[in-house]
Amino acid sequence: MKHIPLNMLRKNLSDIPQFSLPDGYSIRFYEKGDERHWAKIETSVDEFKDEAAALAYFEKEFGLFTDEMTKRCLFVENEDGEEIATTTAWHGDLRGDGEISGRIHWVGVTPAYQGKKLAKPLMTAAMNTLAEYHSKAYLTTQTTSFQAINMYLNYGFEPYLMEPTCEEGWRLMEQKLERKILKRY
Repeated sequence: MKHIPLNMLRKNLSDIPQFSLPDGYSIRFYEKGDERHWAKIETSVDEFKDEAAALAYFEKEFGLFTDEMTKRCLFVENEDGEEIATTTAWHGDLRGDGEISGRIHWVGVTPAYQGKKLAKPLMTAAMNTLAEYHSKAYLTTQTTSFQAINMYLNYGFEPYLMEPTCEEGWRLMEQKLERKILKRY
């Protein structure tokens, strides 16, 4: 599938779908030192070539904000206490106009645990966390993450077209997901 970057926006943070983890799993917030777990998870889903690159990125992106990460970065643990999924209820400026919104950032579920009904509860926890700090949220993704895009649509995120290629990407998503996504007004 063609790789096209996409953006999605949720105009409010009310009526967040609520999903609970299956038995044997738990969600917790980041603790200092968890960057190793973050790097391992994100590398396992091919976001980085290796854990060293992931750790370098983490340090650059979040290193000065580890105190804030203790309130915004989430991990799913299995029954053995192993970190197997993560996302961050972060913040940013989608349009570059200075308006800060909540941001779903770096969603990753270790491949061995994909399909075990962990992503929706993790997303619920992240969205609930965002709602504590923000009135709306956005995320960035790509056409190759079509399964995640389907979940994001079900969580009330809508396409936010910023680049000329976005419409092509959303048409691909309509075909792949077999659902109407783009609305014409």
